[in-house]
Amino acid sequence: MSTQTLLPPLRSEQELMAQMTAPTPAVREAVQALDSDIMVLGVAGKMGPTLAEMLVRAGAKRVIGVSRFSSPDSRRYLDSVGVDTVACDLLDDESVAKLPDAPYLYLLAGFKFGSSGAPSLNWAMNTLVPAKLMERFPASRMVYVSSGNVYRFMPVDGSGADEDAALGPVGEYAESRLGGERLVEYYAERNGTPTLIVRLFYATELRYGIILDIATKVKEQTPIDLAMGYANQIWQGDACDMLARSFPLCASPADIINLTGTEKLSVQAVAESLGERLGVAPIFTGEPEPTALLGDATRYVETFGAPRVPPEQIIDWVAWWVKHDGATLGKPTKYESRTGNF
Repeated sequence: MSTQTLLPPLRSEQELMAQMTAPTPAVREAVQALDSDIMVLGVAGKMGPTLAEMLVRAGAKRVIGVSRFSSPDSRRYLDSVGVDTVACDLLDDESVAKLPDAPYLYLLAGFKFGSSGAPSLNWAMNTLVPAKLMERFPASRMVYVSSGNVYRFMPVDGSGADEDAALGPVGEYAESRLGGERLVEYYAERNGTPTLIVRLFYATELRYGIILDIATKVKEQTPIDLAMGYANQIWQGDACDMLARSFPLCASPADIINLTGTEKLSVQAVAESLGERLGVAPIFTGEPEPTALLGDATRYVETFGAPRVPPEQIIDWVAWWVKHDGATLGKPTKYESRTGNF
């Protein structure tokens, strides 16, 4: 990782959200070109609040945020930044039928953490829900955020999986994600619904992500397993920047694009860089395997430009955050899993 001029730390969740949701001129242009409402399905998850607030700040005509809202705080926050919230259980047909129509949709809803202990819910959320929503909104443009986990592990000395790479989902979470993609593809072609499938590899911020997981282990002197020795990361603000500009890529049959960082990060090197900032030497166990879950971001960069926040900046921000006991979402990524159990 190269030495570069780094920005000051983000010292609060307010500063974090302000940074991640600030729209670029390209985002403003793309969002203001949309002629009607935008709906974010699964808005209360990890990325939903960031994307919805960015869309509002970019001048969207109306942003509708849909979730069960099991946390009232999440709904209050979204209401406060100008999102029109709608409570809905996406597995309930009557509730889905009552959703307002919107010509531009993001489907962010999914189930990962704890999915190994609830396999039927895992399949329902990741496969049945996308099918239900594609049936409910056949005339809308749909951006469906899937997962890079649908790919097989790739050689660490290569460039990662591009959109045409062989698929090889490991475990039921990854299999259910591929199931969701296949049903989205089916309805996109059957109903002529313009659709983009976005395969996301680990959006990261200060409260969630692989770099936070590694930093926490460094600080707590927990051994870091090097078997999954490499990973991609993209700053969540950059990921949402791409999503905000993605509707022109929607097509029938559905198009597919990877959304991930451009650098292949060594887990050991990231841990050592964090350790220098935290003043603690990391503890390692195991050796890197010759394969890892890695994606090729070439098409994303050619279409939207490179991510603006480089890994070294994220590492610096995360180190400060962890050193000062910043809040987290309490959801380890479990990036190190090679069995697909989450």
